[in-house]
Amino acid sequence: MGKMTLAAMFDGYGAPEVLRVARVDRPEPGPTDVLVRVEASSVNGGEVIARQGKLRLLTGRKFPQRVGIDLVGEITEVGAGVTDLAIGDRVWGAVDERGSRGAAAEYVLAPAANVSIAPPSLTSVEAASLLSGGNTSLVALRETVRLQPGERLLVRGAAGGVGAVGVQIGRMLGVHVTALASPATFDFVRGLGADEVIDYHTPADELGRFDVIFDTRGTDLRAFRRRLAPGGRMVTIAFDIDRIARSLGYILLSGVHGSRRVRLFFGHPRRELFAELADTAERGDLRPIVDEVYPLSRIG
Repeated sequence: MGKMTLAAMFDGYGAPEVLRVARVDRPEPGPTDVLVRVEASSVNGGEVIARQGKLRLLTGRKFPQRVGIDLVGEITEVGAGVTDLAIGDRVWGAVDERGSRGAAAEYVLAPAANVSIAPPSLTSVEAASLLSGGNTSLVALRETVRLQPGERLLVRGAAGGVGAVGVQIGRMLGVHVTALASPATFDFVRGLGADEVIDYHTPADELGRFDVIFDTRGTDLRAFRRRLAPGGRMVTIAFDIDRIARSLGYILLSGVHGSRRVRLFFGHPRRELFAELADTAERGDLRPIVDEVYPLSRIG
């Protein structure tokens, strides 16, 4: 019998209780892979929705399914074709995009192109808290909608895992940041660098005009699109799960009718982004936010 490792998985869609930790074969790296001993990983909103079965058209019905995308840890083996990373390197990044090898495990394979050296000044837990939100916000704001210095940015869900980093990215890019959040989190969001914080219950038509809207909620897209200035851009990382077809249809039609376009975010993890994110964190431009930490055994 080969070496074994523990990994989180589930055998059917449902509540967190469907998750279990099982012993599986420790994977062997292919020519362009690295084997990482995982020190920290995170749970993303999309993974929760997928585990609940709300995306089963995409995730299928083949079980067991593994969980976890982001990882921070130490390389213990490298593939024969990997020359720029070495055993002992502390890295952060993402597992294979196909989702076949979840990061919620003791050891996990990752393509070498999907990881970079982790920021030295952050603990593994702190680093893991920045990975998903940092990668998503950086790509969505800088590449997808090309946020420019001096523009006005609205962030929906500014106290959430992605929104909180989006506020910081906006501040870093030199824009005026208006954040929508719960009143209980106002001080927290202001501390991230928001210029203005507004109760998220405020109707969209009572808000001002914005050059860019960064949406992490996926609901009421039509109402918020009306708050875009001429030539404004809106990017959403979510859509209304209960009205998937309608939400996706509206996003597609927005690119055809009118100048105020809504874009759905699609991110692809790559080393260059993780390396840039590490440099940003080392400069102090991004603040890690850790709420709670659980061992792998308590993932359910």
